[in-house]
Amino acid sequence: VQLVESGGGLVQPGGSLRLSCAASGFTFSSYTMSWYRQAPGKERELVASINNVGDSTNYAASVKGRFTISRDNGKNMAYLQMNSLKPEDTAVYYCKALSRARGEYWGQGTQVTVSS
Repeated sequence: VQLVESGGGLVQPGGSLRLSCAASGFTFSSYTMSWYRQAPGKERELVASINNVGDSTNYAASVKGRFTISRDNGKNMAYLQMNSLKPEDTAVYYCKALSRARGEYWGQGTQVTVSS
């Protein structure tokens, strides 16, 4: 089982990034996918989730209207489009796969830094 995040980096405030999460080794289409983030000295927090078929999403209040979560079950990929980035969005971003019947898996994280 593997979840591999990519797409992080350094971006100026107001900029955009698209994170990707490549999944392998499990039945991707049976899992809810989520993005979490953890800033230095803070607890890991849920950013966004999407259900297994991709027709239901939810977002943290702090990112609603700026971030969009999506998935492609044919490619075993999940995405997080992040627009209008703010310095407070700086964190390590993780993707998570969750099935109530089968358990959960985490990726290793990708760093996002928003700074001028």
